[in-house]
Amino acid sequence: MNSIDLVSQFISTATWASLPEVVQCKARMCLIDNLGATLAGTLTRVSQIGAGYAVDTWPGDEATVLLHGNKVSAIGAAYANACAANGIDVDDSARYAYGHAGAQIFPTALALAEARGLSGAQMLCGMVVGYEVAHRVGRCWHDSRQVYQSCGSWGSVACAAVASHLMGLPAEQVKHALGIAEYHAANLPMMRDVDNPAMVKHGIEWAAMTGITAAELAARGFTGIPSILSLEEYQEWGQDIGQNYLMVDGVAWKSAHYACCGWAHGGVEGARRLVEDHQISLDAIANIRVDGSHGTMRLGTRLPTTTEEAQFNQAWPIAAMLVDGEIGPGQMLEHRLSDPRLREIAQKVEVFESDEMEGLCRLFEQGDPNGRFASVVTITLKSGQTFNSGLVDGGLRFPPSAWDEGRMADKFRWLANYVLDVNTVDETLDMLFHFEELVNVRQLTENLSGTTQKRGVVEQTHDLHRSIISMNPFKEEQ
Repeated sequence: MNSIDLVSQFISTATWASLPEVVQCKARMCLIDNLGATLAGTLTRVSQIGAGYAVDTWPGDEATVLLHGNKVSAIGAAYANACAANGIDVDDSARYAYGHAGAQIFPTALALAEARGLSGAQMLCGMVVGYEVAHRVGRCWHDSRQVYQSCGSWGSVACAAVASHLMGLPAEQVKHALGIAEYHAANLPMMRDVDNPAMVKHGIEWAAMTGITAAELAARGFTGIPSILSLEEYQEWGQDIGQNYLMVDGVAWKSAHYACCGWAHGGVEGARRLVEDHQISLDAIANIRVDGSHGTMRLGTRLPTTTEEAQFNQAWPIAAMLVDGEIGPGQMLEHRLSDPRLREIAQKVEVFESDEMEGLCRLFEQGDPNGRFASVVTITLKSGQTFNSGLVDGGLRFPPSAWDEGRMADKFRWLANYVLDVNTVDETLDMLFHFEELVNVRQLTENLSGTTQKRGVVEQTHDLHRSIISMNPFKEEQ
């Protein structure tokens, strides 16, 4: 049977009860991770713009724009919440697809599940469908294109799979939905945005919108081209769907306190370890050299003026970690980018490309477990003394290691505490860990709709900054 037939059948017929327990557990963890990233991402300017645009462009009362106090159509909610989901770049990464899957899949599933009054189990199953398609289509996508396209390109097809499943489309209409989404998918030249960071970023909000549109068109009889999964050269990559669940070992989560591009994580971790292990005074540092992959080198060392420039950067995340002990909204939002201490440390960072690190990055891109986003960091003191980290990564690996419910809950609390009160955070976490028991997903969105962001962004993050400084093991004597 052709791969596209198997994939379409899986999308159409998968049920939560039929999924192995290990897949169900992974889906719940992905749900928690994505919602945490989305809640914190509502603090960004791109989320505020996306929410306003959704209200004006897709009016309605089908689904909720999280924490912005609005309801819109399902497409509008998916678009707006996707802007937030990747707003601070702390969301997951997908093996083979080489990009962010969950930040597209989650808002698509949430919007449609709320709009259609579906259960938590149905929404979770839709997310599993999306991840399984994302891994396979993303792999084909990168193999077939010479220019590295960001995840919102292949993500359009993954979101069409989510929408098709939650809308209950039969397999033949699913094929058309996937073909429509692939044909309408955005062209996203990722490295041009890395060089010139902007709100277009990974194109994730466009993928959510395109995926839902494709499924809605297919349901009306609109036809699409044959999917890339129907091509002879990609048959083996779709044959095991529904049998081999790639998301189990193929979805990696960013560690708490690492809200920046994965290419920067190795450099951050190497610098952090050196300063901590050798008790280096930040004032004693003359230079921080990072030898990393080509992507790490392209992130560069510009002093950022926007949160997008801060995320696609190597120097700024290092400075944030060394000064504050974390990289989150408190360090990456615009009000903090003029901080003289952060700017001083960031200007000490240099980045160089390493053939060895690039080779490890390429293996990571291909899904090889030996691949890593790694760097080597050398700190030179004003005295001339040097310290070398050796090869270090930031923990973003396939399969993911050392993650359990406790660690995921800690990450969720770290992110959600920026915008929700403690009681709401605890109530939400309990709901998420038992999400398949929800009769209606609206129970979640109504619970969050009844809350407001704790305080203004500037007041909140400044208070948090003072708290972080008081606890930071790298803090200087002032």
